[in-house]
Amino acid sequence: MRHETQPIQTIDPVSADAGVNTRTLAHMIAIIGGVVFLLITVLGFVQPGFLGAHLSMTHNLIHLVSGATSLYFGLYGTISGARLFCFVFAVVYGGLALAGFALGGAGEHSFADIHHGGDSLLLRVLPGNLELGLHDHLIHVVIAAMYLAAGIWTSTKGASTEPPRS
Repeated sequence: MRHETQPIQTIDPVSADAGVNTRTLAHMIAIIGGVVFLLITVLGFVQPGFLGAHLSMTHNLIHLVSGATSLYFGLYGTISGARLFCFVFAVVYGGLALAGFALGGAGEHSFADIHHGGDSLLLRVLPGNLELGLHDHLIHVVIAAMYLAAGIWTSTKGASTEPPRS
């Protein structure tokens, strides 16, 4: 008995021309980013001061919402929806980074359980609940760049209005 194999379907991450079953770069970045955000959320609840992080309950909840939203658009979003999400996410995280660099100043985080010394660009969004330091600003730049690149490099030419099938 001979078993015939089906050819492997390749994914073109830049073009939307391959149809409904294609996951674009915007989808893949949203999926990967969503999973990373959710893992950081779990880590933040277990070890809020891990590697110098300042992951308060508020910060963790923001990561949870960011991760779930990103994962949703990666898994279920249309090509144009995933692409638009990447642009919006890039603007939000890029804006956070710019705000941190422009408005942050010298100070120490005021979390009761986490002590890492001073920070040269501390931005107290919600003092004692959501405080972003230099490391956060740099990470926000990377996140913004990653999502922006995915949005730019994903074409909606000939895109289906249907979400990709798993």
